[in-house]
Amino acid sequence: MNYDKKTIRDIDVSGKRILLRCDFNVPHDKKTGEIHDATRIVASLPTIRYLLDRGASVIITSHMGRPHGVWKPENSLYSARDHLEKLLGIPVPMTTDVLGPDTKAKCAALRPGQVMLIENLRFCLEEEKNDPNFAKELASLADIFVFDAFGCAHRAHASTAGVADYLPAVAGFLVEKELAFLGKALDEPKRPLVAILGGAKVSDKIGVIKSLLQKADTIIIGGGMSYTFQVARGGKIGTSLLDEGNIEFARNMIAKAEELGVKLLLPMDTQVTKEFSGDAEPTLVPSTAIPDDCMGMDIGPKTIQLFTDAIRGAGTVIWNGPMGVFEFPAFSKGSNAIAQALAGLDGAVTIVGGGDSVSAVEKTGYADKISHISTGGGAALEFLEGLVLPGIACLADR
Repeated sequence: MNYDKKTIRDIDVSGKRILLRCDFNVPHDKKTGEIHDATRIVASLPTIRYLLDRGASVIITSHMGRPHGVWKPENSLYSARDHLEKLLGIPVPMTTDVLGPDTKAKCAALRPGQVMLIENLRFCLEEEKNDPNFAKELASLADIFVFDAFGCAHRAHASTAGVADYLPAVAGFLVEKELAFLGKALDEPKRPLVAILGGAKVSDKIGVIKSLLQKADTIIIGGGMSYTFQVARGGKIGTSLLDEGNIEFARNMIAKAEELGVKLLLPMDTQVTKEFSGDAEPTLVPSTAIPDDCMGMDIGPKTIQLFTDAIRGAGTVIWNGPMGVFEFPAFSKGSNAIAQALAGLDGAVTIVGGGDSVSAVEKTGYADKISHISTGGGAALEFLEGLVLPGIACLADR
């Protein structure tokens, strides 16, 4: 896939109506609407401000959750709109329908330098089905399509790909940044390239592991997925997470890494408990000898040393997935140590992607020392896997 896409810098937006796809699907309280993490809204601001400052009228679209065509108050974009208004310091009218009379009236009234927001597109089933008529009607509201929702780039929906059949389509600044960092990390990395993979299941990252084995110098595997690899090499993991259907895959990947000369590092020691609880008293054991009645909760000090030593000499680091149950402070030491190691690198390119690992970095306070924090979860994984992302493929090449 060509990563070199035209952006809003490459076109004249003055006086034009812009259909801007953002990703305002942010964590929020379903009863009060209070937003818990506004990272994705904040990330859209440079594109929005650029367009408004140059006399464009901006029609923002997004989704919230998975309502599957049913109008649900908890999936309304009102809380996102209210937050955006505070950030921009200007009114942001929002529609009460998706492609009905209110949307068309508000679009018609929009003037250069003004912005509005259409209600959750997924209140219409046609959005996720990429219905061509729905996409055409959505496109009819504007002159140019700007895609700036990297977290949705792996979805072939009407608002992420379908509208590009009817409008000139370019990238916003957020997507431009994602492509620049992730694309270069895979195609022209500053070496050594160290990939750190965590999270729960091996099955979620099969394609990523296969792809990175062809590109990385070192692959570090921690978190829940590491236990399947431990079983693959003959270890005992007690009641820890096990992706039983992928033990053979893990065994093959260990052999493949050795064949290719890629260092594949697994935990040496593990903090274990008998119960899944943040208050449970942990015991430190070898990672290949977890007692039958215990489960792994975090990597231990020897593993932290092993992993951080591997990171220390890196030119590029890609991190996706925490090292343990970081939501519990008692078991966040592994993820915190990885974040600190990345923050301490001088001159290296450091990229963090995936919701949990991003949250882990944010909690440590090292986020401002990371080169790039990706807003894409599934999209970032599919990008690392080398798959074609519909929301990127539809944009005009430079």
